[in-house]
Amino acid sequence: MAVTRIMNLTVCKLITLLLVSINVPLSWAAVLEPDRADALYHSYEGGGMKIDGPSVLLRKKASESLAFTGYYYLDSISSASVDVLSTASPYTEKRHEGQIGVEYLNDKTLMTFNARQSDEDDYLAQSFSINVSQDTFGDLTNLSLGVSYGDNEIRRNGDDLFEEQSQQYRIRAGISQILTRNLTAQLNFEAIADEGYLNNPYRTVRFIDTTSPSGVGYQSEVYPETRNSFSSKLSASYFLPYRAALFFHYRYFNDSWEINANDVELGYRHPIGDYLELEFKVRYYQQTQAEFYSDLFPYQDAQNYLARDKELSNFNDLTLGLGVTYLMPESLSFGDNRSEASLQWDYITFDYSNFRDPTAEGGVGNEPFYSFSANVIRAFYSIYF
Repeated sequence: MAVTRIMNLTVCKLITLLLVSINVPLSWAAVLEPDRADALYHSYEGGGMKIDGPSVLLRKKASESLAFTGYYYLDSISSASVDVLSTASPYTEKRHEGQIGVEYLNDKTLMTFNARQSDEDDYLAQSFSINVSQDTFGDLTNLSLGVSYGDNEIRRNGDDLFEEQSQQYRIRAGISQILTRNLTAQLNFEAIADEGYLNNPYRTVRFIDTTSPSGVGYQSEVYPETRNSFSSKLSASYFLPYRAALFFHYRYFNDSWEINANDVELGYRHPIGDYLELEFKVRYYQQTQAEFYSDLFPYQDAQNYLARDKELSNFNDLTLGLGVTYLMPESLSFGDNRSEASLQWDYITFDYSNFRDPTAEGGVGNEPFYSFSANVIRAFYSIYF
């Protein structure tokens, strides 16, 4: 489902987070990352939706220039969100995702290839990506370029005749720069082109219907068959003398559906002794609505394209995050292998300024605007070998 996929994208981003050492290197000479094995448990709960499950990742170098990576994770999804309760019944489902990757290092050029597949009862997604990065200017600068292609098959449970397709094309470019011994910065750009069936086959919009006892009628959403989007992101990290670090991210997004979004994040990492590190962060996100979105249309077929997905409305969210990472001492590690454990918790509040809660009282079009909070937890364990 579209709502499920939106939340899954959020969880995917959390799963791919790698714990970064706070010791800054003097240069970024191209070397393959060390071998590692990771185990992760993730949980998202809020707004009537719960997504949780395990993930495992294994990375192994075949030589100093060739490495292989594979990961698998499972989502168990249950939803009784406001979207579902207003027009349907709560549901549960599972999603399986796997990915394999190959990295090849030639001098200071790193090339990577990844193939990914995600499978739900009613949604199959496959994607392929190629990335190239190059260290230059005395290893103080890193340039990167990547392309991706995704192919999706959309079905509808209970309707064996329903089957749609969508495709996604991505191109991205970035530059990372060591500005001083303590300050690094990155600038990244990404352009995305989506085409095909881009909406949710289960979702409906509502419109004023004077012939209905409730005063409201429902019809299926209708989206454009194309969507072009562009985003840019600026990041900076400043390493303090006592091994702590400040970091900053700003991201801007806009698309052909007239959505504009801004995302700002500030964070601080603080070491305690030789084995413990604390992290604090705050993030604010806000966006404008899609041009064809409305909480309540004046009548049926009011316009060519119709949407009432709350993720396409005007809204903002605020995230407060806390993390703790523990570098295992030799007595608690496996042999001579370095290992670390991390626990991260995010508390997120969502506020919608033109999406009303249809399950609340107040009359059609006069219900209170919708808001909710969510908790995201990640428990992470890594072994380097």
